[in-house]
Amino acid sequence: MPKIKTHKASAKRFKQRGSGTLKRRNANSTHLLGGRSTKRKRSFRKNSDVSPADMVNVRRALNLK
Repeated sequence: MPKIKTHKASAKRFKQRGSGTLKRRNANSTHLLGGRSTKRKRSFRKNSDVSPADMVNVRRALNLK
């Protein structure tokens, strides 16, 4: 039985926390920020959790149990 390869694009975007949850960066936070409020831009800095609906697919891509 061959080893299962990690999906490298996913490995660069998601990290596992100590509690086992997965963290991700927020979308829409890199460019064209001039029209957005300072409060909204500040909230982009914080990491978010991967939603439970996507957790199975992300864990499979990262080869996590």
